[in-house]
Amino acid sequence: MKILVAIKPVPNPDEKVKIKGDGSGIVLENIKMVVNPFCEIAVEEALRIREKQPGEVVVVTVGPKESEQQVRTALAMARTGRCWSRREADLDSLAVAKVLAKVVSDEKAGIVLMGSSRWTDDNNQVGQILAAVLGWPQATFASKIEFSADNTKANVTREVDGGLETIEVTLPAVVTTDLRLNEPRYASLPGIMKAKKKEMKVVPLASLGVDTAPKVKVLSYAAPKQRAGGSRVADVAELVSKLKNEAKVL
Repeated sequence: MKILVAIKPVPNPDEKVKIKGDGSGIVLENIKMVVNPFCEIAVEEALRIREKQPGEVVVVTVGPKESEQQVRTALAMARTGRCWSRREADLDSLAVAKVLAKVVSDEKAGIVLMGSSRWTDDNNQVGQILAAVLGWPQATFASKIEFSADNTKANVTREVDGGLETIEVTLPAVVTTDLRLNEPRYASLPGIMKAKKKEMKVVPLASLGVDTAPKVKVLSYAAPKQRAGGSRVADVAELVSKLKNEAKVL
């Protein structure tokens, strides 16, 4: 089975992200980019699948040249497999899905794994759109994946508001990962060194013949409002008064 894992570089969660003065985006200068944690889980699951049965893991990202570092990190975890890196302009979710669909077709992948969130602006859209573009079944927020003996179907346990549900999908399919699917392994130092020598196939976006004209226009970005400090009340009557007159929730 060929497993294609789509990853997304994101700003380091430990660093504070700032909005540009004109609201056109976020400031990325001097911000360390890392592999989206959900995508790390997808890479780990691909490795576990490959360890149980013969297969190949292919890592792909849609991004600028700087994204190649995060791909190398994924390859260090994977130890084997090939990677495609796409140069990216300002692409919306549909455009990214179309690019990935072309990669899936070229690679003849049997399953696509990707993080359930943060592919583009944390909107959780690309996996679902990719499945629609390919005409494949999809299973989102997967917390467990099991394959049939002949690798024609997969049972995917997914997290929903009411608990867990298990659905059966016919392969090939698109599966997005949940945080409870697994615990990603650390990339070893030998693996990191070997990743520097692994094949990195970089394909210019224009050469794919894919319509990536954006259908969505972001008007502006804004930071969330700062929460005001709390206050103490003398008694229940004052609390009810504040909830009614100030918070207006009663």
